[in-house]
Amino acid sequence: MSRFTLRLPETLHQQLTHLAQSEGVSLNQYIVYALTRQVTMAYTVHTTPIDEVNQQQQDFQALVNKLGQASLSEVNSILERREVVEPEAELSPEIIARFQQRIRDASEG
Repeated sequence: MSRFTLRLPETLHQQLTHLAQSEGVSLNQYIVYALTRQVTMAYTVHTTPIDEVNQQQQDFQALVNKLGQASLSEVNSILERREVVEPEAELSPEIIARFQQRIRDASEG
């Protein structure tokens, strides 16, 4: 376990102390809990309500119908001008290859 010294404004310290007491835990336990909860929320996948998914699909289909179809040369021209970005550092070449394979599989079938 690591040690970490933290300077807090007095009012925040008082609020945290009060919250820890109301939960019946030590201030240290409460701060660890609060930080763990915050970090976990950053990595939590949230589902999209089915009504919203359906609406997005309808909107997309309406847009496709409005735009019509592009020729192969138009598609290639657009793809040549697209911005290429580097993948996030956490994405290993293996993960990227798996995603690319999934995309290929989905477009074939």
